[in-house]
Amino acid sequence: MSAKQQQIKRIGVLTSGGDAPGMNAGIRAVVRASVYYKMTPLGIRHGYDGFINNEIHKMDAGSVKHIIHQGGTILKSARSMEFKTDKGMQKAWKNVQKHNLDAMVVIGGDGTFKGAMEFGKKFDFPIVGIPGTIDNDIYGTDFTVGFDTAVNTVVEAVDKIRDTATSHNRLFFVEVMGRDAGFIAMYSGIGAGAEEILIPEKDRGIEQLFESLERTSKRRKSSRLVVVAEGDKNGNVYDLEEQVKERFGDRYETKVTILGHVQRGGRPSCTDRVLASRLGVAAVEALKDGKRGVMVGVRNRKVEFTDLEQATKRNPEMDKELMRVANIISI
Repeated sequence: MSAKQQQIKRIGVLTSGGDAPGMNAGIRAVVRASVYYKMTPLGIRHGYDGFINNEIHKMDAGSVKHIIHQGGTILKSARSMEFKTDKGMQKAWKNVQKHNLDAMVVIGGDGTFKGAMEFGKKFDFPIVGIPGTIDNDIYGTDFTVGFDTAVNTVVEAVDKIRDTATSHNRLFFVEVMGRDAGFIAMYSGIGAGAEEILIPEKDRGIEQLFESLERTSKRRKSSRLVVVAEGDKNGNVYDLEEQVKERFGDRYETKVTILGHVQRGGRPSCTDRVLASRLGVAAVEALKDGKRGVMVGVRNRKVEFTDLEQATKRNPEMDKELMRVANIISI
């Protein structure tokens, strides 16, 4: 074991940004992997705000019992403007020294990784990131922690909406999260059998939606569902509803459902629990082996590492095969 590997004795862990189901499984894995490798894990509450304000406490294997099935994060989460400043980072660094932290694991999304990257470079401090965000919008991993649960939550909700849509012969617009990425919309739209899926990555134009609705009108379908990512280029979901009313008049009775933050909550799926556990262990082992400034992810079922800079600057591409499949089966 190298000198660099030997000096990792105390590892901090925090969750930052929007919460995602499976974060607790990730915390659990980081804590227990640290204990397994004879390291001391320290939990940092309230994200980077807690890092600045010294909300840091020792943890052990018992600290994370009975949490793998819980949504949210036991360490709490927050978005910190102060951490973006030199003064805020200096405060956090004093707490690193106070608690003799040798390294840190951060669980979150793009903003979390940008903060980790800057802090790590500024103080030459080892940090490894775990992608925890329901949007699946992080480059370097096939799926992020929380995405699978969010998609299942959406599909369950849309299935229930379809029951009402069928009973009343209605057209429902269902808005899901995805300001910059349409992964939730694409996967849930296919899984729930939506007639149309509108995402930021592909501006299909309002005319294509009109053409689709013309087809379903001629076939006299008993229900119609359009899943819309909140970042779709055609405007917000209420704008879409108004445009459809203007075009089709009384031919469609339209309704809008915005699922909102219900997508963030709930017990994590088995897939998210397993993914978070794998990534938590891999993050600790990466620090033990001297890695730093990287995100741990899974690609083609294998654990891989991506530089935090690359993970924050590049956007994952929407699967063109999925878009092709969605187009074929929505006729």
